[in-house]
Amino acid sequence: MAVPDRHAARNSLSPAPCGCPGGGEQPSPGRGDLHLSAVKLAELHSDLKIQEKDELSWKKLKAEGLDEDGEKEAKLRRNLHVIMTKYGMNEKKDSQLVDTNYIKDGTESDTLDDPRLEKLWSKAKTSGKFSDEELDKLWREFKHHKEKIREYNILLETVSRTEDIHKNVINPSEENLVKEEILHNKHRELKEKLRSINQGFERLRKVSHQGYDTTSEFEEPRVIDLWDMAKSANFTEKELESFREELKHFEAKIEKHHHYQKQLEISHQKLKHVEGTGDKDHLNRNKEKYAMLQEKTKELGYKVKKHLQDLSSRISQGLQHNEL
Repeated sequence: MAVPDRHAARNSLSPAPCGCPGGGEQPSPGRGDLHLSAVKLAELHSDLKIQEKDELSWKKLKAEGLDEDGEKEAKLRRNLHVIMTKYGMNEKKDSQLVDTNYIKDGTESDTLDDPRLEKLWSKAKTSGKFSDEELDKLWREFKHHKEKIREYNILLETVSRTEDIHKNVINPSEENLVKEEILHNKHRELKEKLRSINQGFERLRKVSHQGYDTTSEFEEPRVIDLWDMAKSANFTEKELESFREELKHFEAKIEKHHHYQKQLEISHQKLKHVEGTGDKDHLNRNKEKYAMLQEKTKELGYKVKKHLQDLSSRISQGLQHNEL
């Protein structure tokens, strides 16, 4: 069975803001059925590009007969399901899973959807332990944690559905044994995500009560997650030190991406303002700048996600080795 083409996801973007992955006309930003902000659209583009690359790699493996158990195909399906659910593109409108970080007007929601997180955030805001800049950083960590929980729930729902189908099979066969192996791999992925969620919550609890440790070498939530997991993996001291250095480069890449995301959002707001003035020259200049920033943000977003994918894969292999 073929993997669902990511073009299905692309085609569901009925014309979206400038340069969106729908591939059609480029109307003014802020219109379209998904109600995504300029930054979120760039993120979607990066996610779809990663999915496309992974599909091409899988097709080559399949042609060489190297995915006989269908594990990589199943993972591709899960990833596409995560992307479509994350951006509200699924036909099945499950409010618990489809709830995105963006409400109808495209602005970021300020809810964390978890009473424990809300309580920690409320305490941190009123504690007096954080500067405005540190509160912004902490808020990013909380939002990142919320996203991890959502992705875990999406994967959990997929696993539960697969298990229900598996239980209804009466006659065991070689094909069903293969599906059992795929289920086992899904459970391992769930276990890794749950471990990361638990570690992340403990970190948030500690930081919320004690404030930031000035000696901490990493600030970006994804990098902190990777470093915590790397220390639990089966790496030698030399490998761990090498990984630490790579994380520093990765964090610098993320900071650069954040910078362009902010510039893109500012440019988006300016463009909306200029559209109402009727000044064509000014509008064209702003459109050019917006298009340039959008392409740069997409490019950096893809590089960040690809790098994250590679680093996570290396840690996953180290953790699996621990379990053997």
